[in-house]
Amino acid sequence: MMQSAIPLPASTVVLIRPDQNHGFEIYLNRRPKQMDTYGGAYVFPGGRVEESDWSTGMIRLTQGLTPVEAQKKLGVEDRPERCLGYWVAAVRELFEEVGIHFFVSQRNSETISSQHKLFDRMAAKRMSLQRGEIDFADLLVSERLRCDLARLTYFFHRITPEHYRVRFDTRFYLAALPPDQSPLDAAEEVSESVWLSPKAALDLAQADNFPLMPPTLMVLRSLSAHGTWEELRDTYNLR
Repeated sequence: MMQSAIPLPASTVVLIRPDQNHGFEIYLNRRPKQMDTYGGAYVFPGGRVEESDWSTGMIRLTQGLTPVEAQKKLGVEDRPERCLGYWVAAVRELFEEVGIHFFVSQRNSETISSQHKLFDRMAAKRMSLQRGEIDFADLLVSERLRCDLARLTYFFHRITPEHYRVRFDTRFYLAALPPDQSPLDAAEEVSESVWLSPKAALDLAQADNFPLMPPTLMVLRSLSAHGTWEELRDTYNLR
């Protein structure tokens, strides 16, 4: 009998925004068909947790959550630093994959013009990060930024079943779209992207022309139970 693969730690972010009718929409991106993992499927942004995500240097560049608090939220006996790494990976992957960032400045104040210049620099550095040319912690240090982990709400845990060739131990997070940011329509790991209500996405999946993986379906079904943006925001303390 073939031994099942060991699940790889991963983080995924369910990005949400209010719509014009007091409801809410969720961001989904389609993986390029040629990708080995989930090729052609609509997924939430995310990826593997790297050892560098919970290094001492990286943890110093975070705020809003301590390693011990992260461990308690996950309800595991793993090292607190490794637990915090799931949050860091979620922030990193969201920025790397679709350009949305949950970074705050270490400076006391910044002018609007300096913030715009920062956005331009970060857009250029995102591609270098995605190609592995720069390290996430070094990027933050160079721009005097920190990760605001309080923007993420831990939501859901899923381990890929044993019969899959590649398995993930994934933590899902909810996060509100920052009002001054927009995710990329397409990127290196995104062939296209859409904003849909959970019900609309589920209806498309039922019609067999909108491929979704089982964990994505589970998240959408759970969130569809919330009727309004205000209800969802208050239930999960979205900022």
